[in-house]
Amino acid sequence: MRIAISTSVIHRGRGGIAQYVFALVKALLPHAGRHDIHLLVLEGDLRLFDFAAGKVKIISIKEQFRAPVNDIAWHQSILPAWLRKHKIDVVHVPSCRRMLYSAPCALVATIHDLAQFHVAHKYDWARMVYVRVIARRLATRQDNIIAISQSTARDTERFFHVKPDRIHVIYNGLDQERFAPGEQAQAKTDVAKRWSLDRPFFLYVSRVEHPAKNHARLIDAFNQFRAVSSVEWDLAFVGSDWHGSDVIHAMAQRSPYGRDIRFLGFVEDAALPTLYRAADAMVYPSLFEGFGMPPIEAMSCGCPVLSSRRGSLDEVLGNSAGTFDPERVDEIVEALKRVAGDFQWRAALRDAGLRNARRFSWRENAERVLGVYEQAVERRQMR
Repeated sequence: MRIAISTSVIHRGRGGIAQYVFALVKALLPHAGRHDIHLLVLEGDLRLFDFAAGKVKIISIKEQFRAPVNDIAWHQSILPAWLRKHKIDVVHVPSCRRMLYSAPCALVATIHDLAQFHVAHKYDWARMVYVRVIARRLATRQDNIIAISQSTARDTERFFHVKPDRIHVIYNGLDQERFAPGEQAQAKTDVAKRWSLDRPFFLYVSRVEHPAKNHARLIDAFNQFRAVSSVEWDLAFVGSDWHGSDVIHAMAQRSPYGRDIRFLGFVEDAALPTLYRAADAMVYPSLFEGFGMPPIEAMSCGCPVLSSRRGSLDEVLGNSAGTFDPERVDEIVEALKRVAGDFQWRAALRDAGLRNARRFSWRENAERVLGVYEQAVERRQMR
């Protein structure tokens, strides 16, 4: 097959979709001899795909098409002509916000979540309307859709009215070599040196976003936990500022424990495993997730996880995490107190998390993705 993959939605390598695209491309590289793979990459992101250079064809796209409106226009008007010229069999767009209306080849898209239908004010009004109205129509034009969880598959059928036979659930995979257990003492030494985190700490890896990622209730819960705890713990947030981050920073400044609430900003991929290994527990209070990679990454590194049950999280984490209702601050407080004081429970969560994380691998997923491509090509040919 001649395959094209659009990568313009990776936001300069930051965020969950970027990690999905990088993992997908790496998983497909061993199959590049059998298939002709083209990566469509914005000029400013080319260096991020150095790992694929020489193994696939990397097509440079001008930076003028990075802005969302320009990028949408490029996908709908310029990309189809390129696909025709290069006789592409299937194009994969790994985001519901860039799905094509029509093309001279089979169309495949990945839908990560439809949080816009579950969380009010998740994005600005333009993005909310685009997904609720325009993306809904575009979804029915796809030959196949990859949903990253059963939860997202159900939402795709319910909200986008896509027929079940066109929806294929393929879980996100994990780099088991990079995200692996390690010596916690050494990790703590490294983290203390770089970020001055030299006390026990809770870790939350997510964009700093309000209200969907629920940082506000976690800060409230942390304040209550610290008020009754005999041990001084820190709370570390890892992630870039996003919509509503000013609200979260203001809450932290007002907190009586504000000096112990740390914003580490965006942390490069290479350093994330060290943070997971050093953390005494990861807390993931998100109000909605289409999958939830950070908790799985933490589990794979041997970090105990406390998590919301919303969206796909119950499905993906199973019984391997301590869970709470993310809208109940009292439940979050109790979870923090228990994991801080019950060493046996913390060890049990660590062991359960390690077992659960082994379920997620891109080796098998790559074959399944190629199968989705092949089926989409056959479906298009029949039409």
